[in-house]
Amino acid sequence: MAEKSLQDMQKEVDAYISQFKEGYFSPLALVARMAEEVGELAREINHHYGEKPKKASEGEGSIELELGDILFITICFANSLGIDLTEAHNKVMEKFQTRDADRWTKVNTDQ
Repeated sequence: MAEKSLQDMQKEVDAYISQFKEGYFSPLALVARMAEEVGELAREINHHYGEKPKKASEGEGSIELELGDILFITICFANSLGIDLTEAHNKVMEKFQTRDADRWTKVNTDQ
């Protein structure tokens, strides 16, 4: 599968959602969906890395798919509010590179 930019993904999700009369959920519904998906990711992480084993009756889950669900909901949220995720990412990286420039111990490099 070809690599996609965030812009490509936003367009793809918009094309998918636009085929339905209902369109995007409201911001409140989207944040509730996001919380639900983060909970599902937490459950999978707990099963894989925590002390809570799965019940025999529970199906196999996937951390990758749960992260994909969170990405989809994030894209829906951004699209519904007219937010360019590439621009949002750039702003966040600038914030971390300036505000947190000396917060963490850097790996030594010979450059």
